[in-house]
Amino acid sequence: MPLHVDAIWRYPVKTMAGEPLAVAELTPDGIAGDRIVYVRGPEGIRTSRRHHRLLGLKGTLSPTGEGEGEGEGEGEGEALVNGMPWHDDQVLKLVQQAAGDDAWLEKSDVDDRFDVLPLLVATDGAVKEFGRDVRRLRPNIVIGGTVGLEETTWPGSVLRIGDAAIYLDSLRPRCPMTTVDPDTLERDPQVLRDIGRRFGGLLALNADVIRPGTIRVGDPVARIDLEQSQPR
Repeated sequence: MPLHVDAIWRYPVKTMAGEPLAVAELTPDGIAGDRIVYVRGPEGIRTSRRHHRLLGLKGTLSPTGEGEGEGEGEGEGEALVNGMPWHDDQVLKLVQQAAGDDAWLEKSDVDDRFDVLPLLVATDGAVKEFGRDVRRLRPNIVIGGTVGLEETTWPGSVLRIGDAAIYLDSLRPRCPMTTVDPDTLERDPQVLRDIGRRFGGLLALNADVIRPGTIRVGDPVARIDLEQSQPR
């Protein structure tokens, strides 16, 4: 099967469960509405690496124009947690139950929204080899039509999806968030050990948007190897 967009995911609240999309706008800062709110403590940003129960809360985005306007970018809806506005008192209680009594939510700044680059791209071949729920890997885009671990040869290439273009920078070192079952929240340290043993600790690709545009599930994808395309 030719390369295509198999799935799109957005995480309006950093480190919480995300939402699948049928269509998304790629901006220079990644998918519009991605990681526009995060969890903080006195020491800085808190994530599910240490507070895994945050993955039991689901971040979504309200339709554009709804909400009070706190925490969203221009043209974006409002970040919601379990269907409630992120600044709701009930949401604060849920966050503190998951991440500690001194935790709170804040609007993200562009400089601290992402751990590496604005996008994480997974491939269906590698996910099949991984053999577990793709949600453990927290991708933004899943590319279908791949075979095995061919993604390991993709760093340094470009994906063209409609009018949009994505640069694949490097493979992603994986963290303890992969050990958390996205449904039961049970932790299995063996998952991370398995990623280290079978994949060298690396799964999915750090990526940057080099040309914004709209992408949809099912869109054809063209991969361009920049090294091979250079004149000799």
